Amino acid sequence: MLDGRKRLISVLSGAALVATVSLVPGTAQADPDIDDVQARVDDLYHEAEAAQERYHDAKLELDELQQDLTSLKADQKRQDRQMEAARDLVRDSIIRQYQGESMSAVGEVFVSDDPSAFLDQLSTLTSYNDLQSQMFSAYSREAKALDIRQGATQQRLDEIAAVEKQLSQEKATVDEKLADAKELLSELEAEEREALEREEAASRDTTRLPDVAASGNAAAAVNYAMAQVGDAYVYGAAGPDAFDCSGLTMMAWAQAGVSLPHSSSGQYGSGPHVAASALQPGDLVFYYQPISHVGMYIGNGMIVHAANPGSGVTTAGLYSMPYSGAVRPG
Repeated sequence: MLDGRKRLISVLSGAALVATVSLVPGTAQADPDIDDVQARVDDLYHEAEAAQERYHDAKLELDELQQDLTSLKADQKRQDRQMEAARDLVRDSIIRQYQGESMSAVGEVFVSDDPSAFLDQLSTLTSYNDLQSQMFSAYSREAKALDIRQGATQQRLDEIAAVEKQLSQEKATVDEKLADAKELLSELEAEEREALEREEAASRDTTRLPDVAASGNAAAAVNYAMAQVGDAYVYGAAGPDAFDCSGLTMMAWAQAGVSLPHSSSGQYGSGPHVAASALQPGDLVFYYQPISHVGMYIGNGMIVHAANPGSGVTTAGLYSMPYSGAVRPG
């Protein structure tokens, strides 16, 4: 058992969990307090959530880049056709010159006995040369335009590759932090784990839910969110039986016909900002800097939110986390 405690203390390195029982060398150290363990687990859950929200942001960026790339490829295809047409004109012109067509036109001008015809033919030759010049200029413009479009397409491809790499890294961070939290909890004795589970179950107790007075579109959003209390928290989930923080608020406001991105920072820009003193049920409230958590205000200084894998969807105080601001969707 002592070895298990030492492993637990090692896992919790950096946290103020170790108290010295005695200054005598070789004296055993005090066991970490269960509340400190819970605090460390909650920290790990939040670190995983922050990575998950960055993952959502990167996914939104990736979707936009891929849409942009589709447009660029279509534009480049059109430019390819225009470039081919200009290339054909230039090629035909060179062939005609090689076959002597332009030289015979010049000869006809200079052998004409009719002055009027001479002037007409000279004008025709000038127009022909102008047309040749315009054709080569058009070819040059189309070539430059195609080069620009090819460069833009390659830039989008490079950006997509970078974002996909970021997605992979953020997903790995989520998995790592969640694994750390599970390992930490597994080190606890059965009795201590049961105590933590009782606390988490109490936080999901739906028999003590407050009554929420909401109206209009906000009522549909609030009613949906409150109906999910007790559901599980799963990173990246958006229902029907499990949610992460932005997944819950996104689906709640979807019931009112309001489309929100699956991202807490993205939702922060989804509507007018509201002062804490003017909050109404249904308003979205945001936490931490940079923003990495979102909940929904339900009145009386309370929020409903998908908290973490331990607590699931539950209610909490408005200032139970570092408050960053609020937005009113719709």
